Amino acid sequence: MTPRITGAVASRVLIQLRRDRRTLALLLVLPCALITLLWWMFKDTPVFDQVGPALLAMFPFIVMFLVTSVTTLRERSSGTLERLLAMPMGKLDFLLGYGIAFGIVAAVQSALAVALSVGLLGLDVQGPVWLLLVVAIVDAVLGTALGLFVSAFARTEFQAVQFMPAVVIPQILLCGLFVPRDQLPDVLSTVSDLLPLSYAVDAMQTLTTTTATADVWADLAVVAGFAAAGLALGAVTLRRRTT
Repeated sequence: MTPRITGAVASRVLIQLRRDRRTLALLLVLPCALITLLWWMFKDTPVFDQVGPALLAMFPFIVMFLVTSVTTLRERSSGTLERLLAMPMGKLDFLLGYGIAFGIVAAVQSALAVALSVGLLGLDVQGPVWLLLVVAIVDAVLGTALGLFVSAFARTEFQAVQFMPAVVIPQILLCGLFVPRDQLPDVLSTVSDLLPLSYAVDAMQTLTTTTATADVWADLAVVAGFAAAGLALGAVTLRRRTT
């Protein structure tokens, strides 16, 4: 890995995103719009305070997974990735560059979502708000890492989108949003323990109910570990082009 090359890849991706206004809207506006919609639906009820933390974990994860998997596939199918890798650049440089670029976008996205939820919509947070933001950013980076990983197994953008039911939806169902994780059947509880989104949701919910942060840091370490593993697997499975 060469820092200069990795930085050049990240700069290139950020320039492309700046020019693509629809993708920027999807990344930055859509999560805030969805959170506002949920707040509006459950206005004057305690429901938003109950589901808000999970939404702050879910929406950045979902959006970053979708955009990253499709964008990476587009780079490969257009031959751009093959041309880039023909230069003195390794797969890890490419993936880390993408991870850094989308990580910056994830930080902006998460900051907007947290500021909206806590500042304007009144989400009750007992723990440090800055730590809530850190969890949201790491969770969005996790979505980026998994998106980079699964893009290697898709040949078309439609196939990349099809990975959402297999990778994302089970995590949403088992993360504790619908049924508390300790009330799930034993088998499903075990599966939930193996899914990274469960730990992101746990961290968010802990921050809204207590000022103790030890469990939050433990959950955050698990999510970060999954993100690092996703990038490593992406480097192993990344193909130069779609055949």
